[in-house]
Amino acid sequence: MIRPMVKAWRRWERWGLGGVFALLLSTLARGEPPRPLVMLVETSALMPQARIEGDRVVEGLHLDLGQALARRLGRELVAKPVPRKRLAEALQRGEGDLLCDYQSDWLPGAFAWSRPFIPDQALLISAASAPAPVALTALAGQPIGTVRGYVYPEMADALRSGFLRDDAPDAVANLQKLELGRVRHALTGRRVLEYQQRIGRFHLPLHPPLVVSEVMAQCALSPSSPVGLATLNTAIQGLVSEGELNRLFSRYR
Repeated sequence: MIRPMVKAWRRWERWGLGGVFALLLSTLARGEPPRPLVMLVETSALMPQARIEGDRVVEGLHLDLGQALARRLGRELVAKPVPRKRLAEALQRGEGDLLCDYQSDWLPGAFAWSRPFIPDQALLISAASAPAPVALTALAGQPIGTVRGYVYPEMADALRSGFLRDDAPDAVANLQKLELGRVRHALTGRRVLEYQQRIGRFHLPLHPPLVVSEVMAQCALSPSSPVGLATLNTAIQGLVSEGELNRLFSRYR
């Protein structure tokens, strides 16, 4: 970095202040577009969150949301898949500008967090062939379908040592395990459940679900992003108030 800076300083000395201002005006006059907005997407994400092929995010809610935010920020979008274990490091190092559909207690790091605006519900669902639980505490000692690596603090608080996890590798496999009768109860997000039902990949009759928690997720902003938090929140407010966010979600319900 030192050598280019020395060269730049020598050019400024040669050109003088007038030359520097002329260079700046020339750059502005060319109308060069701002650099793309880089959104990080977890490689293990599944639809409706994302479908990833190789190193490309090809569809899903995260891509739609990123494109909508980028348009409002006057930038192109680059969606970059990153493994879950590297997300915090990649965002901290400036490999991406933002990561959405997270909450601050899910991601350690010195990030600026947007206003909460991405809704979901954590549900406990039960096969109709099993007795319907009247409360979470009724499931103490019964195996419950869960996803490896995910935490369920409400269930842990309600059941304590009676919370018996039966982990699946991902959310879709968790639903399949319930459908195959390997467990009679499972924890899932409403978004995932409704999408799998809509595309015809989950047919199991269920009791009315128990809402375990309401989630309102956010976007984390990298410390090195050229987009300021206030600017990001303004773009988010536009998505919400103009109904665009609801239209994005309706594609996957």
